[in-house]
Amino acid sequence: MTDLAERRGMNTSVYQPAEDSGLLAQAAVGRVSGRVLEVGTGSGWVAEQLATKTDADVVASDLNPHACRQAADRADALRADGHRGFEVVRGSLVEPFRDDAFDAVAFNPPYLPEDLEAARDDWMEVALTGGEDGREIIDPFLDTVGRVLKPGGIVFLLVSSFTGYDEVLARAEANGFGHEVVVQESYPYETLTVLALG
Repeated sequence: MTDLAERRGMNTSVYQPAEDSGLLAQAAVGRVSGRVLEVGTGSGWVAEQLATKTDADVVASDLNPHACRQAADRADALRADGHRGFEVVRGSLVEPFRDDAFDAVAFNPPYLPEDLEAARDDWMEVALTGGEDGREIIDPFLDTVGRVLKPGGIVFLLVSSFTGYDEVLARAEANGFGHEVVVQESYPYETLTVLALG
């Protein structure tokens, strides 16, 4: 597990769509409208699904400059094909955005518990690992996302069984969110759930 990117056979700089991305898109499409933010967009695939399959005005953000470039290229390609694109912003979680800016926020966070012997030395490990318990990014997200939500706004959060489902729910509730399970899939190695928090 020294190199997560290699182990998972992925591009070493930008997270590419996988089962978790598909579940997040499936959960959000048909349930979002207005202005929507996808945090941690990676390649921009989920943002593309939201931009092409809903009437939402989509903004995608990522801390990784390589991901922002790839997502912006995807948005440009959509526009070149005559579709609505989406805006790309580089930043950490919801930090770049003003209060009450979005009707919905979607996030597929880094959630794998970190192998403490593996160096967090490339962007793919940053995209995949969520600290010792898998919640190092999820907790601050839940603590701050309410600020950028409009009244009545909704958050779509992907949660892995590796991360501590009950602990994530407790943190969401502590921040005033109720929850509903939108979609859940079990795989031989984990269960993935997309929660709607509102």
